[in-house]
Amino acid sequence: MTIERKPIRRGGIRSAGYDRGSRILEIEFDNGSIVQHSGVGEEIARRFLASGSPASYYRDNIEDEFTSKRVK
Repeated sequence: MTIERKPIRRGGIRSAGYDRGSRILEIEFDNGSIVQHSGVGEEIARRFLASGSPASYYRDNIEDEFTSKRVK
């Protein structure tokens, strides 16, 4: 599955994208690693992608709340 990511380039996050059908949020970090979080609701993903401080939003609302899988 390929998820289209959009550039973020803030707070150590290079890009991110969300797939509504599978409820997967994919995040690429500045170090080149890519992590997918499953079961993420559309509202959480929308808020993260629109956040002025995406790294803080990620740590507070996503990182430990949703199952993650490193894909790269």
